[in-house]
Amino acid sequence: MNDIDFDAPDFFRTDAFTHDPYPYYDHLREQCPVVREPHHGVYMVTGYEEAIAVYNDTATFSSCNAVIGPFATFPVALTGDDVSDVIEQYRDDLPFSDQVLCFDPPKHTDHRALLMRLITPKRLKENEEFMWRLADQTIDEFHGRGECEFITEYAGPFTLLVIADLLGVPATDHEAFRARLTRRAGPNNTVGSTHDSAMSHTPLGFLYDQFTEYLEDRRREPRDDVLNGLAHATFPDGSLPSVGDAMRIAVNLFSAGQETTARLLGTALQSLAERPDLQQRLRDDRSIIPAFLEESLRLESPIKGDFRLARVSTKVSGVDIPAGSTVMLLPGATNRDPREFDDPAELSIDRANGRQHLAFGRGVHTCPGSPLARSEARITLERVLDRMADIRISDAHHGPPSARRYEYAPTYMLRGLQELHLEFTPVG
Repeated sequence: MNDIDFDAPDFFRTDAFTHDPYPYYDHLREQCPVVREPHHGVYMVTGYEEAIAVYNDTATFSSCNAVIGPFATFPVALTGDDVSDVIEQYRDDLPFSDQVLCFDPPKHTDHRALLMRLITPKRLKENEEFMWRLADQTIDEFHGRGECEFITEYAGPFTLLVIADLLGVPATDHEAFRARLTRRAGPNNTVGSTHDSAMSHTPLGFLYDQFTEYLEDRRREPRDDVLNGLAHATFPDGSLPSVGDAMRIAVNLFSAGQETTARLLGTALQSLAERPDLQQRLRDDRSIIPAFLEESLRLESPIKGDFRLARVSTKVSGVDIPAGSTVMLLPGATNRDPREFDDPAELSIDRANGRQHLAFGRGVHTCPGSPLARSEARITLERVLDRMADIRISDAHHGPPSARRYEYAPTYMLRGLQELHLEFTPVG
């Protein structure tokens, strides 16, 4: 790697590292677990323990720029050793400031508590029963052909409708949701696209409108359904959220969970199709499916980056981080930190600490939908293995095994396949 100039390309504005970012992450880590990249002054965190330290320190690091990262702009300069007052004064003007992942405590605490009322163990169990039926229904649509483009024909619609059911979207509206929301956006409409820093809210417009309508209707005329529970759920202090706050909680879960879980499913099926030995091992012993999924999350974390803004001047791993600096946590790098994971680039189902990955984050912002994502992936693999034998990559679409061609999302925020063409022998 020494003859490659890793610092020349702009990580945030080019596709140079889209296909394989891991050599770049290794290059950063070889210098230090925390490195300031040269183009935007972002402190890149590739170390496992260092990332945990940042995740857990909400007093020092704000999540106000969690999505927009280095493109967060304030009307005044972030100078001095403490910029907390400036952050609080202007944070609501930042793109995506209405998203719960951009909140800090105590506001984040209140809104997360409301969110957790949507994904209780009882509701997750009911939702899981729906998943088994949906998995079969979705596979039915392409099963007889013995081939599919897995991302758009299964992963996208399956994950979308699972969350629609969890949130109580009426079954009569499921098809409308699928029609509007399973079309993949082009690179110029992708959050965190290397080609677009406008960070448009347009993809969320449909969801905002639908859930506002649902919640207003339930507040006017209460009824016995999941949406009614959301409409009348209260904050920990007993106060009733505005319709807008409740709507955004639902949309946050909907949009974030659908996208990332679909990418996890694509990664898992790619591994099974590329490795017949691994596929057979899972067919023979379904009990190791959860461990396989944890390794899939560790090796190819769906979230490529998560940002923080330093409120005060501080140090991480001995590196000075001035107040007002953007910090980028890189799960795809931290989950391959050799100080934490032996042979980190290898998929090992028997890895003792495989579940300790940071694919779902850590601390107060740990992904609340992680139990849902794990259930979706486990049920998908169970039904895929039941109904699809000899799953393999389509050479016609992705090239021969010695020269595979895969396209990944052109974004610094997410990691996942754009397409995955599979061939298989139908079973049953």
